[in-house]
Amino acid sequence: MSRVLAALLLIALAACGARRDLAPAEGNKLPPKPAQAVTAPTPEEMLEVPAQAEPDRVNDPLRRSQDRPEDPFDLPPL
Repeated sequence: MSRVLAALLLIALAACGARRDLAPAEGNKLPPKPAQAVTAPTPEEMLEVPAQAEPDRVNDPLRRSQDRPEDPFDLPPL
């Protein structure tokens, strides 16, 4: 009985995964074209994460997990 219930649950979960192209809600329009853009961006282009949101850490001085050198200015509070 539990196998049948599990199979039905998996079928129900698979059926609810329908995918469609992104479109604005009914009665709404896409945002206006940016002033310097040649064409208006598509919904997929608007969902792309810009590089400033996920910067690369290329200037991190520690490449591996290692102890930091002693800091002469790291003094305890008075």
